[in-house]
Amino acid sequence: MTTQAQPAFTKQHPRTPELDRETAARLAATEYERVIALLEQLHPEQWAVRTDCPDWDVRAMAGHMLGMVQMVATKRSMARQQLGAARRAKKSGVALIDVLTALQVDQNAHLTANEIIEDLRRLAPRAARSRSRAPGFLRSRSMPDQDEFWTLGYLFDVILTRDPFMHRIDITRATGLPMVATTDHEGVIVDDVVREWAARHGAAYDLELTGPAGGHWQRGGAPRLTMDAFEFCRALSGRAPADGWLSTQVPF
Repeated sequence: MTTQAQPAFTKQHPRTPELDRETAARLAATEYERVIALLEQLHPEQWAVRTDCPDWDVRAMAGHMLGMVQMVATKRSMARQQLGAARRAKKSGVALIDVLTALQVDQNAHLTANEIIEDLRRLAPRAARSRSRAPGFLRSRSMPDQDEFWTLGYLFDVILTRDPFMHRIDITRATGLPMVATTDHEGVIVDDVVREWAARHGAAYDLELTGPAGGHWQRGGAPRLTMDAFEFCRALSGRAPADGWLSTQVPF
């Protein structure tokens, strides 16, 4: 069986979402709810626990997640964050996404844990609606990531759900709290990750992911790789050692 890796995503041909908009909207709303539910379970000392993101403890990670919600909740917030990050990136030479996330942590550093949760409760529904209702002309606009171009639709429908999903994994690993996992939410996110990963590397594969978010995917003939669904996502995000098929990363 002949396969071919995905071509590079350029400004003229940016990355677009594979999820349909109804599914993307449902995943966005549910993911925000699960982030809030997880943060509500944290004991005061757990907010200071270090995570797999080297510069962030749980408190900083929550500030970043709130920052992403703030960014898409209103047009004014998005413009302010994007402009501030662009200015910092130009001065520092650091990648825009890294500057943006650092800005989000900084701007929410003064908030207490309870204030972060309350702001998420207040803004998350607005952010989910804003993402799902973005007009076509906006969704089709291209934007650069570090190595490729995406449409804003891909950002709204995919990345802004994968990002808090991955940070829930980070927080549960750091604190020992259970990671919620169902086939109709986490399983759909993982399925989308697998399909994008398979398209990106283009090779034959046989993948079995365990747990409620797992499943079986195959293309052509290849030795089977079996692993936990969330560990698979950690490997593709660069959080865990990866080689072979797993060396093809997917954005989160």
